[in-house]
Amino acid sequence: MNHSEKPIWWLIILLAIIKFILPFWLQSPVFELQRDEFLYYQQGQHLALGYLENPPLLSYLGSISSQLGGTVFWIKCWPSLFGSLTVIFTCLITAQLGGKFHAQILGGLSVMTGAFLRVHSLFQPNMLDIFFWTVSIYYLIRFLRSQQNFHLYAFTISLTLGFWSKYSVVFIISALLLALLISMYKNIFLQKRIYIATIVFFILIIPNIYWQYIHNWPLIHHMEELRETQLLYINPKDFLIDQLLMNLPALFVWIGGLIWLFKNKAFRFIAFTYLIVIILLILGSGKGYYSLGIYPVLFAAGAVAWQQWTRKIKWLYPVFILIVLFMSWVILPMALAIWEPAKLAVFYKKHNIKHKWEDQKEHELPQDFGDMLGWKEMATKTELFFNTLPDSVKKDLVIYCRNYGQAGSLKFYSKNEQFRNKVICDNGSFLLWIPNELQFKHLIFIGHKLPDKDDEVFQHFEKIILVDSVTNIYSRQLGDKLFFFQQADDKAARLAREDLNVQKKIFSR
Repeated sequence: MNHSEKPIWWLIILLAIIKFILPFWLQSPVFELQRDEFLYYQQGQHLALGYLENPPLLSYLGSISSQLGGTVFWIKCWPSLFGSLTVIFTCLITAQLGGKFHAQILGGLSVMTGAFLRVHSLFQPNMLDIFFWTVSIYYLIRFLRSQQNFHLYAFTISLTLGFWSKYSVVFIISALLLALLISMYKNIFLQKRIYIATIVFFILIIPNIYWQYIHNWPLIHHMEELRETQLLYINPKDFLIDQLLMNLPALFVWIGGLIWLFKNKAFRFIAFTYLIVIILLILGSGKGYYSLGIYPVLFAAGAVAWQQWTRKIKWLYPVFILIVLFMSWVILPMALAIWEPAKLAVFYKKHNIKHKWEDQKEHELPQDFGDMLGWKEMATKTELFFNTLPDSVKKDLVIYCRNYGQAGSLKFYSKNEQFRNKVICDNGSFLLWIPNELQFKHLIFIGHKLPDKDDEVFQHFEKIILVDSVTNIYSRQLGDKLFFFQQADDKAARLAREDLNVQKKIFSR
């Protein structure tokens, strides 16, 4: 194996601090939490061994944020923190592969740009997924170098925590196993300790597997729903184009790293790991960003590759760093919501940048940005209307939201416990939190349109009033309406309970 270099810790820590600060410094305060962040934060208020959408590790972090005050800062500090930790481990991998001062800068900088800017600004499982993929590869390299049990079990724990973060860790596990089997390290599978580590892994994930079992494998239901609503439109060509565009400022770094890995027998298994991950994701109709976890090691390898290739023309290396910085600045308005919506829309229009959302229509902002607007407006209007109602009405009222973003934002923005406790939703994990003894005479409904005629529960009210709607033209929630359903008959609540019972039975044995 190549000779490793010592990590330059003052430099690594400096890069990590900058990485932590970037999202807070760059993103416009006009933008709110993103739709999914409201869900994950609310999961933290209902701690469990699993959820309908994802494993629970992120939710436990959300619970800590809640204990610290539940502000946007304490929610957003997690993606910034794990972004910083990813920078640290990328630099450590760079050093392991033989990267010196400039290589450690280039490797670290590459994880601070492109798609990583956005991922590390969002409280979503992706930031944990990327981190644990990176850590596991670091410890695998250390184990293959040293054959020390510590590094083997650190590798195992990394994959275990990755599983508790996002189920897509199975892609990196599968890819590493296949890549090692065709590498110079295939003999490690003859070692007893490899199987002991495997047993440890399975023991540590049993609680979540058991939760999946007793809830009738919601992961399968969730994947089927994703295929029907989102993954349906993904094709291999778009996926591969995403691989080039996601990390455009550091494109030459990771491509150089991939070439270098293929040429280096000791680390060729990493190159094959990358190819297998890409193939598995294409076969599984994965989104482009699902592969982000494999890129930090390619950045590290690329940084070392360019260090070696420019050994006789050292002035080129600072130029590479400047290229990454310059390109990062160029693509910044596409990666982060750095300006208010109107200014961003003008920028995109001027440069003829199109944004296709999941509805397959073009919009003025990226979908993620549109999903960070309109929530506070909707929550404020709903609570203001709720406060106008007499106590006799509030007592027999529920607030029903069509999607988890609406429900999560109402709970997040309100300080009124009575109001928060009235909010229910049957979308995602919110379904499991609806009380079985649900009762109501009145209902505040939040959705894009009135329920269809075949939605029988809503046909049992005496009166319906349109109260207000979301008016932010850049919001994905534009046009979401607030209706007040009054005076339900005796059948409404019974029908609602029966319908909810049917939905809940899907996720129970």
